Amino acid sequence: MESEQDSIRGRGASSNPANRFELIHYERDEMVEETESPSPATRFYRDHSRSVLSYNDSPDVGFEVGINPYRGCEHGCVYCFARPTHEYLGFSAGLDFETKIMVKEDAPALLRKELSATKWQPKVVALSGVTDPYQPIERRLGLTRRCLEVFAEFRNPVGVVTKNHLICRDTDLLVELAQHRAAAAFLSITTLDAELARRMEPRATHPASRLAAIEELTRAGVPVGVLVAPVIPGLNDYEIPAILEAAAKAGARSAGYVLLRLPHGLGPLFEQWLQQHYPDRCEKVLSRLREMRGGAMYDARFGSRMRGEGAMAEQIASLFALARRRAGIPERSPALSTASFRRPNGTQRLLFDMVQEQPNTGSAST
Repeated sequence: MESEQDSIRGRGASSNPANRFELIHYERDEMVEETESPSPATRFYRDHSRSVLSYNDSPDVGFEVGINPYRGCEHGCVYCFARPTHEYLGFSAGLDFETKIMVKEDAPALLRKELSATKWQPKVVALSGVTDPYQPIERRLGLTRRCLEVFAEFRNPVGVVTKNHLICRDTDLLVELAQHRAAAAFLSITTLDAELARRMEPRATHPASRLAAIEELTRAGVPVGVLVAPVIPGLNDYEIPAILEAAAKAGARSAGYVLLRLPHGLGPLFEQWLQQHYPDRCEKVLSRLREMRGGAMYDARFGSRMRGEGAMAEQIASLFALARRRAGIPERSPALSTASFRRPNGTQRLLFDMVQEQPNTGSAST
């Protein structure tokens, strides 16, 4: 079923499609010598952003503010809606997105500065709203952990979204925040099929380990939810009941789902992946997506982009609602609170600055 010639082991994308903002695009010569590796190494670059909190006014997401310590994501999920954001950096949404990672070394310090400002009105911050804060490089750099230390210092509520068991490393900080109703964790589980996960999310944690993370965090006292995201009709939609049942048994007490989104050039990239890995299902998946997107591959309108429209979209919504009830997962997530927010005094800030670590990233390959 899978063409090893076209796919790249350990990567979601197998090419670098043209950047929609660039007039000139380099295409690799098919006759290139075999000594040139078809699988580029991951490289890390310093991101010199002067602010770290990003704001949105979308009615489709449950937060107004997010923080992303990394731009690009090593997990390599082929379906990731964030891939086109790499084009703003002059990169491609394909292999570049998962092999050229921007690292915000100053994220913890910038976060402390922004939360300290008198204009900051405490509110829930999503960590992160775009790329995974616990992608593999986090194990070495610890930027996400240091950001959580700042949230704990200020007791500002934070919701963490990931598909990596590495979140359990920071259970101590999440528990500290949860004692003030200021933390919630959400594990994204797209499939329970290990082979599908390997192809679709090549460097993310195994689905069983994500369930283990739900259990571990719940046992520690951290509110945990499960996200079935994205739902891909004709590929993983039938797994919704099994995913919710398994997550509920592990301790999940909230659940949500998002229909596959393919903004900008992500559509052709995903279609290429389907042809390589599941050619027998390709047309079925694409036709169902078009059916729920008014005949197009993507509909960016608020209100429909996360759920789709039409009979099939309604069937998925009904399936999810029924499965959630049968699993015993409440309809609403526990609300986080800003009541315990505080601005630490100078002595506390000095102590945090003294233990601040400076990661050594540069442009080194892994």
